Amino acid sequence: MGYYEKWSEYVDKYRKMCVENDTISDELFKEFGVNRGLRDLNGNGVLTGLTNISKIDSFKMADGKKVPCDGELWYRGYNVIDLVTSIPERSFGFEKTAYLLLFGELPTKEEEAEFRDLLAAGRELPTNFTRDVIMKASNKDIMNSMTRSILTLASYDDHMDSNEVGNVIRQCLNLISVFPMLAVYGYHAYNHYERDESMYIHRPNPELSTAENLLMMLRPDKKYTFLEAKVLDVALMLHMEHGGGNNSTFTTRVVTSSGSDTYSAIAAAMSSLKGPKHGGANIKVMEMMADIRKHVKDYTDKEEVRSYLGKILDGEAFDRKGLIYGMGHAVYSLSDPRERVFKGFVEMLSMEKKRDRDMALYNNIEMLAPELIGKKRKIYKGVSPNVDFYSGFVYEMLGIPVELYTPIFAIARIVGWSAHRIEEIIGMNKIIRPSYKSVMKEKKL
Repeated sequence: MGYYEKWSEYVDKYRKMCVENDTISDELFKEFGVNRGLRDLNGNGVLTGLTNISKIDSFKMADGKKVPCDGELWYRGYNVIDLVTSIPERSFGFEKTAYLLLFGELPTKEEEAEFRDLLAAGRELPTNFTRDVIMKASNKDIMNSMTRSILTLASYDDHMDSNEVGNVIRQCLNLISVFPMLAVYGYHAYNHYERDESMYIHRPNPELSTAENLLMMLRPDKKYTFLEAKVLDVALMLHMEHGGGNNSTFTTRVVTSSGSDTYSAIAAAMSSLKGPKHGGANIKVMEMMADIRKHVKDYTDKEEVRSYLGKILDGEAFDRKGLIYGMGHAVYSLSDPRERVFKGFVEMLSMEKKRDRDMALYNNIEMLAPELIGKKRKIYKGVSPNVDFYSGFVYEMLGIPVELYTPIFAIARIVGWSAHRIEEIIGMNKIIRPSYKSVMKEKKL
C-alpha cells in the first residue's frame, strides 16, 4: 500500500484532533488584547517597524479625528502618481523607479543609463541553467518554478552567504535582472511539457526595457506595440512597493533579520506572495468578470449590471462568497492612487485593442459597486476600486496567460523586497522575534 493510500485511513482522525486542539476562541484574543493578523478591530496594522522607503496615506487628521481621504502612495518621498506622470511619453519608468527605491534618490540621466546597462548585463543565467533547472519538473505553478530557480541560483554564487551591503546589492540587482526570464521561461517550459505546445526561448535584448523584454520573450514573434509595453511598464511601477507592511515584504524583513542570505529571503517572499490572500487578487477579478459577462447581456445597461452585482453581494451568484473582487482595500478608503493613475492607461489600451465594450462594463461596475457595497455592508469609510480591478484586464489584453499574473507581480515587487532587505541589514541589525501568549492548559501524566 502506497503512502497516500495509507494516509487516507488516518486523515479524518488527525484533522479532527488538530481542529480540537488548535482552535483558539475570539474571547481569548480579546482577553489578552492580541490582534489577529497584526490588525486591530478597525483593520489598522499594528506598528512593527520603521521604514524610509515608502508611505501610504488613506486618512487625514481634522479637528483631532481621522477622516478618510483619497489615498496617496509615496516612494522615497515622491508621490507615485507624480512619478508615473513624469516619465516622458516615449520612455519607460521601471528602471528609474527601481533606482529610486533601492538607493533613495532619483538618478541623473547618466546614472539612469548606467543603471540600465547594469540590469542589462545581469540578464544572463548560468550555462545550461534554463535546460537543467527551469525545464526540469515544469508545472503550472510558475511561482514555485521561480522559487526553485532562485534557490538554485545560490549554488552559482561564490559569495552566497555574505550579508555585506555591497554584496547584497549585487545579488538583488542580479535577481531583479533575471526575474522576467525565470517567469517567462518557466511558463514556456510548462506550456511545452504539460500542454504539448511549441517551445521557444528568446534571449533578452540589452537595448530594451524590462517591460519590452518581458513581452518580447513571451511572444513567439517577439512583436509588441509601444503602448503595450508602456502600459505594462506603468503596471510594474505601481506594483513595485506598497508601504512595507504587506505580507511578503514583512516576510523579507523577518527572514533577513535572522541573518539568512538574499536568495533565501527572496524565496520566502515569493512563497508569501503566491498565497491567494496576497498576490492572486487580479485572478479572482478576472474570474468574476468572466462570470458577469455570461450573465449580463447589455454591458451598458446600468440596471442589469446593478441587479447582477446585487446577486453577487447577496451570495447568490459567482462563487457565493458575497464579494465583488477588486473593490475595496485593507488600507485605502476613498480611492487607491494606483488605480487612479492606471485607469487612463487601461482606457488607452482598451481602445487600441478594440475592447471598448468591456471597458464600459468595468466603468459601470466601478460606478455601481461602491454604492451597493456601502448599502448592503454598511461600510462608512468608503469603498473604491483597487489597482487589481484593472491589472488582470490589462494582462488579458496583452495576451499574458493567467499563470503569469502573480509572477508579473513578483517581477515588480522584487524591487521593493530588495530595498527593504537592504534597509533591514543597514538600519535594524536585530532579529524580529514577536511574542506569543500561551493559552495552553497544563496536563499531568
